[in-house]
Amino acid sequence: MALLIPSGHLSLEVCPQPDRANIPPRSPQACSLEEILTLSLNQPTVVVGRLGGSATLLCTASESVSYIHWYLHQEGSAPKRILMLDMSRSYVQRYGGYRSDKITAKRVRNTYSCELSLLKLEKRDEGAYYCAAWEAHMFGPGTLLRTTDKNPDEDISPKPTIFLPSIAEVKLHKVGTYVCLLEDFFPDVIEIDWKEKNGKTVLESLQGNTMKTKDTYMKYTWLTVQQESMDREHKCIVKREKKGKNVEQEILFPSLINERMPRDSCTKDAVLLSVRTGETNQWLLLDPLQLQFMNTSAYYTYLLLLVKSMVYTIIITIGLLGRGALCDNGKRS
Repeated sequence: MALLIPSGHLSLEVCPQPDRANIPPRSPQACSLEEILTLSLNQPTVVVGRLGGSATLLCTASESVSYIHWYLHQEGSAPKRILMLDMSRSYVQRYGGYRSDKITAKRVRNTYSCELSLLKLEKRDEGAYYCAAWEAHMFGPGTLLRTTDKNPDEDISPKPTIFLPSIAEVKLHKVGTYVCLLEDFFPDVIEIDWKEKNGKTVLESLQGNTMKTKDTYMKYTWLTVQQESMDREHKCIVKREKKGKNVEQEILFPSLINERMPRDSCTKDAVLLSVRTGETNQWLLLDPLQLQFMNTSAYYTYLLLLVKSMVYTIIITIGLLGRGALCDNGKRS
């Protein structure tokens, strides 16, 4: 299960350091309200690095700070401090046994930014990396580091499969549920919203946990549409970061009342069939007689191919045996 990256800042109950990073921080009561409100830290949501290579994590402060501290949070363990950078002297202090050939940091010239570099990347380096400034007892929002043995710039966007509502649900409950299954995406940091096709309001929806499948991830989300909205098209919007830029992917769902599902046709049970349209798998509602006809056709097609294969096998066997008999007769003569 992936670590959650908080959307806001976390509070660290410490205040500005007087001179050196190893002096105990002052109590929260000693912090001025101005110090707390003016400083903010920004970090990218996710960074992908190649195994054996390096990755750079950026932390940008809104104003000058004396020290930037870096913390690593991995699933199943408490956050731990791994590095401290003196922004004025570019002095780096490492913690937890880390060496200079593994992690280092530097101030970005003429800015309030700090770069944390991780070298010789391994799977165990994955986690959420938080920068912190003690000037205002504040953490940044965190950057999720993911590693891969492929090209980090390769586009591994979600492959959607859409599930349309069953006729029974529409008939009995007067609602329809759209389900969108997202598969084979990397990394695992995505945001999902639902809207009407031409609408701006984000609709209330639900989603499951992000699950890992080999080297990629999958997630599902669903939207329940009330009867008065069944004649409108809806869309599932997937937001993610790619090369530091926000990318949106829209997955369109048809209206529930159309030629394929008219109001007066909700009298029979339906069966789902998967078909592929472009890059989206779409599950269609079929009448049982349609499905029976398709199954019967498939059965007889398979039977015909099996008989054909057996005939070919017999012909080839007879040919090989006859050839052997001719060779024997030739030797005797």
